[in-house]
Amino acid sequence: MVSINPFYATGKTRRRVYISLGLLGAMLYILYSIDSQRQQANCFAKDFPDPFRVLEDVQKSHKQPKHGRNIFFHETSCSADGVIRLNARQACAIESAARMNPDWNAFVLFASPVGFRNKSALPLLDALHAYTNINFRFVNLSTYAHDTPLEEWMRSGEIFRSKYMNSHLSDIMRYLTLYKYGGTYLDLDVVVLKSFDVMEPNYAGAESARWVAAGVINFEPDGQGHELAEMCIRDLLLNFNGQDWGNNGPGVITRVLKRVCSTQAPLMMTRERCRHFTVYPPEAFYAINFDDYLQFFEERWLEQALTTVNRSIVVHVWNKFSKDHKVRVGSPVAYGVLAEQFCPRVYKASGEFF
Repeated sequence: MVSINPFYATGKTRRRVYISLGLLGAMLYILYSIDSQRQQANCFAKDFPDPFRVLEDVQKSHKQPKHGRNIFFHETSCSADGVIRLNARQACAIESAARMNPDWNAFVLFASPVGFRNKSALPLLDALHAYTNINFRFVNLSTYAHDTPLEEWMRSGEIFRSKYMNSHLSDIMRYLTLYKYGGTYLDLDVVVLKSFDVMEPNYAGAESARWVAAGVINFEPDGQGHELAEMCIRDLLLNFNGQDWGNNGPGVITRVLKRVCSTQAPLMMTRERCRHFTVYPPEAFYAINFDDYLQFFEERWLEQALTTVNRSIVVHVWNKFSKDHKVRVGSPVAYGVLAEQFCPRVYKASGEFF
């Protein structure tokens, strides 16, 4: 008779249990990831019951983006009920852009199929409806990349596996939209202070000595601007990283311009060496850096902040860091003062807090 060593049997059994638990955990993780990706993808393809009017698809709408004189905003959040929602700060960015550029069309593009239930009855949206150059549109993600270098990549669903899906979808859409139509992309946490008419096409702004930011980008719809937009979406194809928050936004435009301008330093990226593309110094769009965002929200910084942005074209208020800082309407803080001047209808409609 062969005896069995109980210690050996116990160790062998323990290893089997560990292996089984590891395999079970891996299977559950894979199933969860697949289900999560399905949910994220499906949230952009919901059908909502009547009475409901989904926004026009921007690719099929009666009013199309003009040849280059467009300002684009992207809202890439999922919608639970299909109703358009914008907060006061997003609405301020839109109003300020439309107000300072009345001869440009501002397109607010929603990745979810959203619309108005009967009448909006939302004060912020009513404030924006006062501007005839503001247009709300839906972007059909299943068709938006057709006939572009990103068509197969979008079909693969890679974007829905991103750790920062909403942010990275916004990154993808800004470059794709500028490739398709040309014009100016703006983040939804800005205030536009001056008209874009005085600026030569094809530009972005340095955020620091290391990075060209992606919160304000302009590409012409053809020529050099279109070539640079294509370089950006091809860079996305090669370098997309769903685990790195900044790789697919500022990372793209910075990498492309380093090659085009033959320099590693954004502050050396002059129009002469960058194929007629301008990289503005931080003062133009990012005069107050994210490290100092509190200057927009505290009374003690009011005069200094307003002096700092006095020559800016756009100000960026760094929503990633500042979203929880409330501004009481009428309070003497820089963000409130700028909002009252440059997005007055939204500021008035925002209630107690902006």
